[in-house]
Amino acid sequence: MIKNIKLKIFGEQVRKLRKARGLSQEELAELAELHRNYIGGIERGERNVALLNMVRLAKALGVSLSELLEGIE
Repeated sequence: MIKNIKLKIFGEQVRKLRKARGLSQEELAELAELHRNYIGGIERGERNVALLNMVRLAKALGVSLSELLEGIE
């Protein structure tokens, strides 16, 4: 259950950062070199994201990895 909460928090953070930059899921996916369905799964808390994909997302969103992981302890 805790794992699911952490995935949900991470997904919400990704969505918040994406929307703050005015990006669609498809645009973020393109920038991060990931599939748009994968981005949707992350934002819904359905995906346990690998470290390399987190790095890609952080770079695409123009934030540090620590900012991307904000709120997850």
